[in-house]
Amino acid sequence: MITTLVLLFGLAFVLSVFLTPAVRALGIKMGAMDIPAERKIHTKPIPRIGGLAVFLSFAITGLIAIKFCPSIKDLYVFNFDTAMGYLGGLVVLGCGLWDDFRHLKPWTKLLIQIAVATCAFIGGATINSVYCLQLNFIYSYLATVFWILLFINAVNLIDGLDGLAGGLVFFTCAVMTISSYSNQDYLYAFYFVILGGAVLGFLKYNFNPATIFLGDGGSYFLGYTVAIMAIRSSTKSNVGVLMLMPLLALGIPVFDAVLSPIRRFIRGRSMFQADKGHVHHTLLRMGLSSRNVVLIIYGITMGLCVLAMFMMVYRGKGIEGLVLLLLMFGMFLLVQKLGYLEYLAFDKFYGWFKDITDVAGLSHARRSFLSLQIELGKSQNMEELWEVVIEALKMLNFHHAKLYVVGEPVREWKMEEYDYQEKQPEAENEYINYENIDSALRFEIPLREYGSKIFLGKLILIKDLNKGVLEPYTIRRVEHLRRTLIPVLKNLVKTGAG
Repeated sequence: MITTLVLLFGLAFVLSVFLTPAVRALGIKMGAMDIPAERKIHTKPIPRIGGLAVFLSFAITGLIAIKFCPSIKDLYVFNFDTAMGYLGGLVVLGCGLWDDFRHLKPWTKLLIQIAVATCAFIGGATINSVYCLQLNFIYSYLATVFWILLFINAVNLIDGLDGLAGGLVFFTCAVMTISSYSNQDYLYAFYFVILGGAVLGFLKYNFNPATIFLGDGGSYFLGYTVAIMAIRSSTKSNVGVLMLMPLLALGIPVFDAVLSPIRRFIRGRSMFQADKGHVHHTLLRMGLSSRNVVLIIYGITMGLCVLAMFMMVYRGKGIEGLVLLLLMFGMFLLVQKLGYLEYLAFDKFYGWFKDITDVAGLSHARRSFLSLQIELGKSQNMEELWEVVIEALKMLNFHHAKLYVVGEPVREWKMEEYDYQEKQPEAENEYINYENIDSALRFEIPLREYGSKIFLGKLILIKDLNKGVLEPYTIRRVEHLRRTLIPVLKNLVKTGAG
């Protein structure tokens, strides 16, 4: 069996070496080119349908093995489950190739990925339990779809540097070949060794400096194939060490794939919007060359593969959970050290959380201010209104305020023991020149309804930043105050309740 695996690996490798230049020429002829842009590392157009060469090498070698290798022929059974797995692979490959040529919308690609994951699920590639937790039909479906989408997009997102995605998939295939063979699952050892040979042959042209790219067709196909074979090779019933091995081997891209939408969401961007925040981009910004970044990630991946093999050898001895926990903690620290999670720093996250609770009206300060807004809306005359405004300004830690209302005397308030005249004694007119006070923050708020030409008045607020910082919610509170004041003033002016 080992001899057969070696021969199949060699055949897939040779086929890939000879087919890749032909596919590259086809890509140039048909215009499937990756054009240099802001997010691109390369400086000239390069064909991006290299995944087709990997697929053809994998498929042709597989057919030859099934036809002419007795040891494989006896293990292989073509049935409905197998057909559904093949159908999903062809569809996801076609989706990626179409995107390489014409470009698809993100939601369209996501729906197609869900469809192919559903095909795999219907075909029996299902996650039925996670360790001791048995999953019902719905949770099994959701877990399976998530698993397949995770691998598809992990390989796709990491495919940003020459040879990076292909190299990581090759290491994963090597680990899975060894683990499958060790567990006497020779059929999937045969699948993984062929896929590894096809990817390695392609890497001859894809490693830096690359003359052809994997493209979405290739990354989608590789991610899908590794995901579905990982499920099937783990006896289809238990997410144990065998399924964790590819997850561990592809640890960096998987971690990146999980974190990317979270990072974009926190930064207020579309979760499907491409950016330069991935691990390999971060390493490039540190001054490393493209080749060195790839080699560093290769080295980390090889270490993860060794750890995966260690877990396989000592499985069942209660160390899997501890190793994974320590590994996740180590990866988090590493990525944070690279500056990849600066937006998840505690102070920023705490500030974001405070903003959320404030906007939602959950904080005590917001509810207290809302109470004042309600009292303001009940004002029967200008004096009552001004008293409530003063309470609101005290709550916001302002130091000086003036209210100008048409037809009304000017109303002025100052924080106790605070006098701008001491800082600027020459100011004798109604408008103190606060611009000469370096620490003064001045708000001049017109009291006019949106779209209306009726001018009701003006509110001037002064805050001395030497006496206190500007809170994140202060400007928001001022706007709330303005919106509450306008209808009340309009009603008081109309009724003449000065």
